[in-house]
Amino acid sequence: MTSRFRIEGSGQLAPEDRQAPSPLAGRSGTYALVPTAPDLLVFSRTPAEGGSIPLPRVVLSGDAGGFPLSDLIAFLSQSRWSGVIRVSSPGGERSVTFREGEVRGASSDDPADRLGEVLVRLGYVERPQVEAVLREQPPSKVGRALVEKGLLQAHDLFKCVTHQVSEIFHAIVLCREGSFFLVDQPVDEKTGHIIQLSTQSLLMDSIRKIDEMAHFRKRIPHGRLYVTRKRPSDGKLEEDEDRVLAMLDGRRTILELGHAARLSEFDITKVVFRLLEGGFASTTDKPLMVPAAAASTPTPVPQVKPAVAVTPAAPPAVRALPTVDPRPVARVFNFIFREIRDEVAKQGMDREFIAAANAALSGQALSSSPVLEGLAFLADGSLPEPKLIEAFERHRAQLGSEPLASFKQALSDVMFFLLFQAGELLESRADEDLARRVKELLATLEAP
Repeated sequence: MTSRFRIEGSGQLAPEDRQAPSPLAGRSGTYALVPTAPDLLVFSRTPAEGGSIPLPRVVLSGDAGGFPLSDLIAFLSQSRWSGVIRVSSPGGERSVTFREGEVRGASSDDPADRLGEVLVRLGYVERPQVEAVLREQPPSKVGRALVEKGLLQAHDLFKCVTHQVSEIFHAIVLCREGSFFLVDQPVDEKTGHIIQLSTQSLLMDSIRKIDEMAHFRKRIPHGRLYVTRKRPSDGKLEEDEDRVLAMLDGRRTILELGHAARLSEFDITKVVFRLLEGGFASTTDKPLMVPAAAASTPTPVPQVKPAVAVTPAAPPAVRALPTVDPRPVARVFNFIFREIRDEVAKQGMDREFIAAANAALSGQALSSSPVLEGLAFLADGSLPEPKLIEAFERHRAQLGSEPLASFKQALSDVMFFLLFQAGELLESRADEDLARRVKELLATLEAP
């Protein structure tokens, strides 16, 4: 992927670096040029001779405009494939790393996709803070450096890295031009931040966003429109809608509102669309002009309304729930949590590690599940099992038709954050060994 050639005006194919050894050495023979899209050239040796080359190597390539990448990604997930899918399009080159079918990382050469830009765009840090850190650290260390300087919480870094990967993944699924390459290569998990995201969940979310954004764009063609408040809240809006409505002054664009509200472009577009539909706001392509006299006196920012007190209705008839035992799930995950904490303790960072995890739990940054409300990690890295089981039984009716699956998902969300944190502190070998032990422990939950 790094050897570059140029097609000259005469139609001759020539390497850009004529002094270096030819990368085509050992590939002598007759090749047929296969018809492809303008951004892709494919040569096929005739007759074929077979053979193999060392990794990494491209095992599949194609036209991003002629084949749905969502179908390819779904196949990679189902087949538990490991490697990298790389997409080159007019919007830049992006790649997603898979390990056993799950997303383990993403990269992009689009400046807007850089972690520092994501942190600024979502409002967690200021641009001067990022620029100051980048003068001392490479881009791959910017997140950890901000955490160490106390400018960013660890769970907010995790949230932003997850958002960054999701956005790159979404851009790849949305791609309708250019070419894609499936690269068979070892997955190096120590390059950048270590995460694990469900490919199927990302895929469904991306497809949903594509459909929803197409609907929003019928009324909001782009994010550079200014938004003005038409009437106050009626007390029935969602929390994000109330928060954004209070910020509307006609002088900020949708993208600027998203920055101030710490919402992605998709999320702020969705909120503004709902406000437009409800008659609470209007848009214009020019900012609202404020009279000089009014501009001299700051307009107080409306406060977000407190939750409306509602007189509880009579409780519904209690429906018998199927018998499930959450204790084995709690025990396995607590064993995993202790394993992660013990590995971090070898680096002398267990106190800071537990403190960061408890800060994330208290702020509900890891999961919105009610079973985790009010819980905190003990010094050994586990969650208090009696309280965890009691919370499951108390909130069981809120966990849907499969409460045990919801319980496992909530604890999985916590586990991935802890692994993310540990990955920043451990050496490659220790981190890989920890990941292997965690995988073995999780497998016991799947055993009959």
